[in-house]
Amino acid sequence: MNKNILKPVIALTGIAVVMALILGKVRQITQEPISNAKNNQELEAIAMVTGEFDNDPFAEKTDIFTPDKKEKFTMYPARKEGKLNAVAIKSYTNTGFGGKIEIMTGFNADGSIKTFKIITSNETPGLGSKTDEPKFKEQLNGFNPAKQVLKVKQDGGDVDAVTAATISSRAVLRAIERAFAAFQNFNKRDENE
Repeated sequence: MNKNILKPVIALTGIAVVMALILGKVRQITQEPISNAKNNQELEAIAMVTGEFDNDPFAEKTDIFTPDKKEKFTMYPARKEGKLNAVAIKSYTNTGFGGKIEIMTGFNADGSIKTFKIITSNETPGLGSKTDEPKFKEQLNGFNPAKQVLKVKQDGGDVDAVTAATISSRAVLRAIERAFAAFQNFNKRDENE
């Protein structure tokens, strides 16, 4: 009886080991192309939210923190002929209707918003996904969260929510608000040095 059980166990163990080796090799082969594709996606988002630049934002990226130091975001400076054109800040929120939303926001030196680009989102197609469309985005061009209220009008703010997608609208604004708070905190730290 033990011999009958031993052969299939050895065969299954051998198959599992071979499959693990194959999966490890596939991961090793695909890891770099996946990383490059993600970097290219982020670089495209940086270009979209900052405008022209001739530097390498990835080489100059820096981590910035919210004032309470609990959250860290990545800031990419975009320079043209050595002069800072804008910064892109990658942030996120977990409060979307579909969960996590990752966003790249472009800020001018004065803190006003150039524009934003949603990088990843699980929002409902045709509803929450409309937060990445011009009608919603254009109202934030030049919007300065230091002087205006970066909330939807239903919450006492200055931004019109996407119809039937208030939760998604709030989430996008929350991600931008968090990026702005980290940007202001970074600028205060810079001024104190």
